Amino acid sequence: MSRAALLVLADGRFPAGGHAHSGGAEEAVKAGRITGAADLEDFCRGRLHTAGLVAASLAAAAALGVPARELDAAADARTPSPALRAAARKLGRQLTRAARATWPSDELDALAREFPKGAHQPVVLGLAARAAGLGAEDAAHCAAYESVSGAATATVRLLSLDPFAATGVLARLAPEVDLVADAAVEAAGRVRGEGCGALPAAGAPVLEIGAEVHAGWAVRLFAS
Repeated sequence: MSRAALLVLADGRFPAGGHAHSGGAEEAVKAGRITGAADLEDFCRGRLHTAGLVAASLAAAAALGVPARELDAAADARTPSPALRAAARKLGRQLTRAARATWPSDELDALAREFPKGAHQPVVLGLAARAAGLGAEDAAHCAAYESVSGAATATVRLLSLDPFAATGVLARLAPEVDLVADAAVEAAGRVRGEGCGALPAAGAPVLEIGAEVHAGWAVRLFAS
């Protein structure tokens, strides 16, 4: 196992397309729910324990070898918003391309053939971690961290927020990222015996509704 590989996969400069998505932050800023660092921390905390937990559990399960088809269906069932499903598949397609170029593997090749329009991003993330020689804990941590880091980075651009303040938000959330990753790995470990129903299905209605509102904007800075 290579910790350096985890750093590459979690690096915001990894060409997986995440820089073009705000994780719902753009709509939240326009709606007035994020106005500064304190609001950003609340937003990220809520995102971490809902969408982040679901994504981390899917990634961990994929890293453990649960079939991608089953996990992709589980991801669909946990994503009511058509706009969020489309964004997740677009990100998954881009991540598949990047991961295949970085860590070539038969599993990633098979995934690309099975999902030509892209599987859900957390599922791809788990398989990318597996191809990189990483485990379920690594995949879960990467997915949980991504669930908050993207929104924090986007808010810096959207509000001209002090990047030191945004980084402070991420640092304060680090212990909770660990807890979410641990819970995700525990749930993923039960999938073999209980099926994908063992995975968390934490809902985030405001994120889902906001994604549909955001998708209807004629002009926007981020894709989602």
